[in-house]
Amino acid sequence: MTATTEPTNESITEPLHSRRNHWNNQVHRHSLMTPDRVAIRYLDRSTTWRDLDERSRAFAAALHRRGVGFGDRVLMALLNRTEYIEAVLGATLIGAIPVPVNIRMSPAEVSYLVSDSGARVIVTEKLLAPLLDAVRTTTGAIDTMIVVDGDPTHLDYETLVAEDASDLPEIDVPEDTVALIMYTSGTTGKPKGTMLTHTNLQAQAVITINAAVGNSDDDVASIVPPIFHIAGLAGFAPIFYRGIRAVIHPLGAFDADAMLDTLEREGTTSVFMVPAQWQAVCAAQRARPRDLALRNISWGAAPASDTVLTAMSENFPQALNATAFGQTEMSPVTCVLEGKDALRKIGSIGKVVPAVTARIVDPMMNDVRPGEVGEIVYRGPNLMKGYWRNPEGTAEAFRGGWFHSGDLVRADEDGFLYVVDRAKDMIISGGENIYCAEVENVLYGHPKITEAAVIGRAHQKWGEVPVAVVVPADGVTELTLAELEPHLNENLARFKHPKHLVIVDELPRNASGKVLKPELRNAYGSKDVGLAD
Repeated sequence: MTATTEPTNESITEPLHSRRNHWNNQVHRHSLMTPDRVAIRYLDRSTTWRDLDERSRAFAAALHRRGVGFGDRVLMALLNRTEYIEAVLGATLIGAIPVPVNIRMSPAEVSYLVSDSGARVIVTEKLLAPLLDAVRTTTGAIDTMIVVDGDPTHLDYETLVAEDASDLPEIDVPEDTVALIMYTSGTTGKPKGTMLTHTNLQAQAVITINAAVGNSDDDVASIVPPIFHIAGLAGFAPIFYRGIRAVIHPLGAFDADAMLDTLEREGTTSVFMVPAQWQAVCAAQRARPRDLALRNISWGAAPASDTVLTAMSENFPQALNATAFGQTEMSPVTCVLEGKDALRKIGSIGKVVPAVTARIVDPMMNDVRPGEVGEIVYRGPNLMKGYWRNPEGTAEAFRGGWFHSGDLVRADEDGFLYVVDRAKDMIISGGENIYCAEVENVLYGHPKITEAAVIGRAHQKWGEVPVAVVVPADGVTELTLAELEPHLNENLARFKHPKHLVIVDELPRNASGKVLKPELRNAYGSKDVGLAD
């Protein structure tokens, strides 16, 4: 028998970082094994796995050369484009932390993200450069601004990528390193930075792959959501894991016919869209059918009506229609309603995915009985590390040893879950989260308003829209949304603006002074989705 000798640390020549399980190593793996295969398509431009690996490494070297190091934050203020992914990969390769910015935010909102994250580098593009210049002037915190599409007044992205990258150091980035800080709107009006690790994103990759059917090496995944959203950026996790082709769709006014033409041309096999987009796509497909390769279609981020789900089934009978439910703090998917159950369990968010543990509890953390309503709480490998520089918020979210989602749900006799209410008083409009407290805080800052409460109203296109119920200041006899617009533009992204204004003498309150929002919803909200304005 031949004796075997355990290797010592000195005999291990392979660098530790080459065995790390995160998306940089996945991309590098594909660049070695299938270098000429297309990784990303964007506006008829192809980027191979070799290109993606080399360009992200070159950008990493350029950042490192300019003093960006492990743990430094890099703001990403970009529309959907290939360079977004290259920049994210470049930052994480050296252990820096990308901070995606919702490009619909106001200057004040972006300034808060800069201050809270402590970022000193911004990657943006020409269209958004004026906004970021204003933020840079206001905060005085940004040292470096990089523009991806040519701007002589700032560092040029292509110039940086063309620099010699041979001085890029080999940096070990452990799996528990924060890979992204994704800011979510806070119920108290201040966004919270969700820290997602490489482990979280790899768990998301496995969860998503497991939820799909008929996986093939020839799959093509379309990325429709904004990449600055968790649904967009985390959508790349399974793509990097599997080495399949991604098609990035540009942001802008949604054109259902253009979407269908692209899905047909690119041979897309899987795509996620919000219900409002699916409604438009179904109508366009009925009017002019395309020959599509779709096998997996999915929706989420907002409620879908029975009508939309039925239309999806009728127009894309060859594809399984799945519901994806979750939240940023969970990277994001926690529950999936599989395609085979899409119509049988209409209205359900499905069942908890493998690897995630969930309970439905009362306020005392006791499990409720089947059919009873409670808050769903989670544990799992895709659960965030915590909130950035917010130990109080983190402690509150993890009280009792479980992550508190704020979603009130019930389980039916078969174990399928249904969302009953949103404990965080949130409106979902066109897939965007709008927290009422944030909008109320801005309304309170207007000199003509004494009190304000925000509720949701059902809307045929957007799912819900915000309605402001306000008490005018003394002496104010007239108030319109047009008068409020300059103040709202300065402090809120446009999608958060109230679409209706209700003037009242006083807000209904209980004995402790809390506003009775159920009364406001009954009086001024509506379940009539036929409302078009």
